[in-house]
Amino acid sequence: MNPLALTIFLLSLAIGTTITLSSYHWLLAWIGLEINTLAIIPMMAMMPHPRAIEAATKYFLTQAAASALVLFSSLINAWQTGEWTICALTDLPMNALSIALMMKLGLAPMHFWMPEVMQGTPLPTNLILSTWQKIAPMTLLLQTSHLINLNLTIILGLTSILVGGWGGIGQTQIRKIMAFSSIGHLGWMIIILKFNPLLSLFNFSLYIIMTTAVFLALITLNTTKMLEISTSWHKTPALTTSTMLMLLSLAGLPPLTGFAPKLLITLELIKQNMILLATVIMIASLLALFFYLRLTYIMTLTLPPNTSNSLAVWRMTKKSYSTTALMNTLTLTLLPLTPTLLIF
Repeated sequence: MNPLALTIFLLSLAIGTTITLSSYHWLLAWIGLEINTLAIIPMMAMMPHPRAIEAATKYFLTQAAASALVLFSSLINAWQTGEWTICALTDLPMNALSIALMMKLGLAPMHFWMPEVMQGTPLPTNLILSTWQKIAPMTLLLQTSHLINLNLTIILGLTSILVGGWGGIGQTQIRKIMAFSSIGHLGWMIIILKFNPLLSLFNFSLYIIMTTAVFLALITLNTTKMLEISTSWHKTPALTTSTMLMLLSLAGLPPLTGFAPKLLITLELIKQNMILLATVIMIASLLALFFYLRLTYIMTLTLPPNTSNSLAVWRMTKKSYSTTALMNTLTLTLLPLTPTLLIF
């Protein structure tokens, strides 16, 4: 893509998100969401491939339907209350708005667009879809968390955790696996949203850090399938080792960063006397643990056929990846800083 066009699209993404984050009026929030959607579609369709065009079309239709529902619910709310303020919502508009924002995020059962869209787009666009595009809808949900329906969050959160784990088990494409991983993590965030919005924000921040690190590693290794990732050890052993640990961090294994939000969310649910729900989501997260462990096994514990006996790295050029190194370090070592991060 032309660097000038790419710069314009990235600036549009930043402007759209900033408008949504700084708005107190539902119409301004809707405008920011629309700018976000329209800015990323050319980036999705920049590859001259039918799958990319199909993914961009699916994404546009889904986001347009969700944005129409946002506008519709805010109009009904303005009709009922006479206000356009984000924090002043009645029951019916709030339920419709919650479903629309969760559809934008890709929560189950409104998740069907997400694996297909991520499979049809390149890895850098996947990175933006999994992280940046979720900031604006998640912020709106956090702002209205005191009004959201508790039963809705519990049902959709539990469904997302189950679908995210169950759907990723049979996949061999890494982009689809990361899509189902995103669905599962969003389920953890939504299930605690009503009880403790700050904990949900903390989980979202760590999710962005961990997902960014994994995608930067995949971009560096230039791998999109399990068959390709099995040869990554011969390219960069250090990056492969850190990627293995980052996948285990996404799975939520101690003593890595991803363990912190799962532990804190479980403790908060127990504090709210929802022991059965905490038990169910912990058992459901074992489904996601399976495909993370399978990825780490293929990356580091198997030897692919026809590998070179030479120690020379001939598959890729040696470059300095400072951003990747920084995100890897944060993904692997933020667990001891969890009390400090929660204070801020």
